[in-house]
Amino acid sequence: MSIQNIRIEVMLTLEKKIDSFVEKFLIPPEKIWQPTDFLPNSQKDNFISEIEEIRELSKELHDDFWVVLVGDTITEEALPTYESWLLDIDGVSQKPDNGWAKWLRTWTAEENRHGDVLNKYLYLSGRVNMREVEISTQHLIADGFDIGTASDPYKNFIYTSFQELATYISHNNVAKIAKKKGHKALAKMSKIIAGDEMRHHIAYAEFVKEIFKIDPSEMMLAFQHMMKYKIVMPAMHLRDSFGAKGSLFDNFSTVAQRIGVYTGFDYVDILKKLTQIWEIDKITNLTPEAEKARDYLMKLPDRMYRITERIVVPDTKFQFKWMLPA
Repeated sequence: MSIQNIRIEVMLTLEKKIDSFVEKFLIPPEKIWQPTDFLPNSQKDNFISEIEEIRELSKELHDDFWVVLVGDTITEEALPTYESWLLDIDGVSQKPDNGWAKWLRTWTAEENRHGDVLNKYLYLSGRVNMREVEISTQHLIADGFDIGTASDPYKNFIYTSFQELATYISHNNVAKIAKKKGHKALAKMSKIIAGDEMRHHIAYAEFVKEIFKIDPSEMMLAFQHMMKYKIVMPAMHLRDSFGAKGSLFDNFSTVAQRIGVYTGFDYVDILKKLTQIWEIDKITNLTPEAEKARDYLMKLPDRMYRITERIVVPDTKFQFKWMLPA
């Protein structure tokens, strides 16, 4: 049997548990928070005064903060790309009775709320050029991206396990900055979005753990592959109006590191946490090739940490079209 067919068989095995996964890790629409819960209520008399309060508080947050929040928002808004990519992996189909498609659609529906609420909040803040934000969002969706996983479910679940934890860290750190500046509503919003991302991370990490039980060697090799070539960030192709594909990502990444929202050390910490969650040091019955992959993965965090320590983050003032003139 080919490697691809074995992966499909593993996905079919896990699919038998899909209803329990949905029930355990996802929340029905009627019970979960909705964007309206965090936004001024247009049906109330204090609607305008609440918007004015948001605008006043938003003045206290510096441009670097808003650049990161815009980048995070655009990343969340590019959800159609992520859903379409995941629906194409081996073992998933659009058939009505396909359990994995059910999971992915329900997961997408939860994630969709993040972009909705952040977009509306940016609009109300008065701090950013929303037309430029919208242009960047449209570009990111239209450009698409290649996360280096092809249709391999093992690699894709490594990616989602990593990426969901990365977005948790980013939103959680945004919440800390907003809270420190007295922007309580934005802090609460970002904190609860971070909570969703952590819950999703736990789910995808659980899928990988289940695969390690069934097909440990191939799962270990997939993990090595993803870490060897590094996790590609969803925002890697960020651009503004008339900008080249990917022209903003390096500057955006620098700003995110500069204000401590997402750094190289966070990347290393995620890698270390995943090796611990999956207990790769304890996995048995590995092929010689998979044993070498495990050795590589166990040594990688310390090596990457030493490299990250040498990185100097510049304090350059970048020009983003998202930001309004001072």
